[in-house]
Amino acid sequence: MANPLLDFSDLPLFDQIRPEHVAPAIDDLLGGAEAGLEAAVAPELPADWATLARTLDVATERLGRAWGAVSHLNAVMDTPELRAAYNAALPAITEFWTRLGSDERLYAKYKAMNPDALTPEQRQAHKNALRGFVLGGAELQGEAKARYAAIQERQAELGQKFSENALDATDAYAYYATEDEVDGVPPDVKAVARAAAETDGMKGYKLTLKLPSYLPVMQFAHNRALRQRLYRAYVTRASDQAEGEGVKYDNAPLIREILALRREEAQLLGYANFGEVSVVPKMADSPTEVIDFLRQLAAKARPYAERDVQDLRDFAAKELQLADPQPWDWAYIGEKLKEARYAFSEQELKQYFQAPKVLAGLFKIVETLFEVAIRRDSAPVWHPSVEFYRIERDGKLLGQFYLDPGARAGKRGGAWMDDVRARWLRPDNAQLQTPVAQLVCNFAEGVDGKPPLLTHDDVITLFHEFGHGLHHMLTQVNERDVSGISGVEWDAVELPSQFMENFCWEGDVLKHMTAHVDTGEPLPRALFDKMLAARNFQAGMQTVRQIEFALFDMLLHTQHDPADDFQPLLDEVRAEVAVIQPPPFARTAQTFSHIFAGGYAAGYYSYKWAEVLSADAYAAFEESVTPDGLPSVETGRKYRREILEAGGSRPAMESFKAFRGREPTMDALLRHQGMA
Repeated sequence: MANPLLDFSDLPLFDQIRPEHVAPAIDDLLGGAEAGLEAAVAPELPADWATLARTLDVATERLGRAWGAVSHLNAVMDTPELRAAYNAALPAITEFWTRLGSDERLYAKYKAMNPDALTPEQRQAHKNALRGFVLGGAELQGEAKARYAAIQERQAELGQKFSENALDATDAYAYYATEDEVDGVPPDVKAVARAAAETDGMKGYKLTLKLPSYLPVMQFAHNRALRQRLYRAYVTRASDQAEGEGVKYDNAPLIREILALRREEAQLLGYANFGEVSVVPKMADSPTEVIDFLRQLAAKARPYAERDVQDLRDFAAKELQLADPQPWDWAYIGEKLKEARYAFSEQELKQYFQAPKVLAGLFKIVETLFEVAIRRDSAPVWHPSVEFYRIERDGKLLGQFYLDPGARAGKRGGAWMDDVRARWLRPDNAQLQTPVAQLVCNFAEGVDGKPPLLTHDDVITLFHEFGHGLHHMLTQVNERDVSGISGVEWDAVELPSQFMENFCWEGDVLKHMTAHVDTGEPLPRALFDKMLAARNFQAGMQTVRQIEFALFDMLLHTQHDPADDFQPLLDEVRAEVAVIQPPPFARTAQTFSHIFAGGYAAGYYSYKWAEVLSADAYAAFEESVTPDGLPSVETGRKYRREILEAGGSRPAMESFKAFRGREPTMDALLRHQGMA
């Protein structure tokens, strides 16, 4: 039987890929990429962009696509067999990409190119490539080069193991609660938990550390002991503080080794620390600029955060008779205060957000704003719940995407967008390859024949990931290295995603995407007004929480000695910016996958940095809203052309200024969050 990983005629054959296909396909594609590299660096081959693309990029792109499919399945359909196949192939993959990025013969080819002979898109890609070679160790020699390669291989192994430990520690935990214990938990969450217990042949309600199960318990369960039990399990995942067998997933030794390797890598490249390496391809000029930005934002947010906490304490003492709230109480108190102050609960709101209706509403906004049509499409998928769509303009295909909404065992937590393939005017057949994205979330499933219900936070998450997807799919750039999300500075890549979140707070938008699960009524204006009034509820606390993560990440990669324990640094950062201190047993760093397994090392600040950009970009829509309260299509067109379609073909600041006519300011962000 033919190997599905070697079929590049169209979309990946996700339904046919098996663990046993991985090794032979990767061996075959690595061989092709190897041959491409040797042909590309041959002295007789001209240092010409198109020739290099045909000789090398076609082969490496195939390898990247096949490995992308394997990595994706490893994240969404993890099985022991697939994990073993993935881990077995990972060293060879890492070794090849490292060697490619540091090949001095290839670097010499790129240096020999004449930038004046290139298109603007190619020039940007060429500039990025030269920078990539330097950061990839191409200027290193002898032992230093060999050591650099060994570091990359080991880091890939450690990042994968970190991810596995976090997933396994989350999946391993279950608590079967009694009826009394789940008093207060929403009926739909209870129905899912009861069904899960029955599947296991157990009585009661199966509670897990997956967010659709964990969060509602923390927000709504009246039973304090239950909240404490789940909280403790959650914040000690993958650490030495975990209960019983759970300590075997401890990520602390991995973190220490990752940090030591990153520092060594930075020093090999001639930098003092990894933070300096991280910012080279970003908008920020230095770690110091980032740290100053975070501290400036913290100074503005902290008074609001302190007020938020005092509000919670006062309410807890007066209304809930909780004189000394503990960490497992805050979410519960917050929910109760929100209900009392704004006369609604997240649960009441959730009844209006049926997943299919929300999706239809999201599509309607995108179709109106960006002048496209979104249609159902068909493709092989990895799970029956996965949907597939196409985006067109004037009947012409622009891009396609998979949507995998539901939480399930064996699926990594969180939400993300990834590319399946990039837009590319292919050098091998002169055909335009259209972009394909995958959008992955972890929402609760529907029960009792009803559609899945989303929290408003879930809706925001969906819009966020779709923003990334649009950035990837609406690009008009034909050079794959700078089309869509490729080549976009990491601290600007969150602009389109966070930009889309703003629509989740527009009444005229929401009325088209809400329908009560029982009555079909749209979200009532009165309830929307309450939700809007509550928008900045605890915004101060949430801001300092994000700053805590971002500051810890940057200081960890600039000022911390990897030989030392990292927990005291986290405690110091918390003492500086946090307004609620977690208990001594909490080990949040051990599941901080963004920075230890997800590409955000010394880059977590990007979320806050891009928030400034996205809030300012959205302010352009607020300034040009139509008389009937809908976003201006003209502004949408300008945003699409200057931000989305431009992809990574020019520096992000240039794209921003082309859209806004000026550099970004913090004003809109502070105003949106009620901190102006």
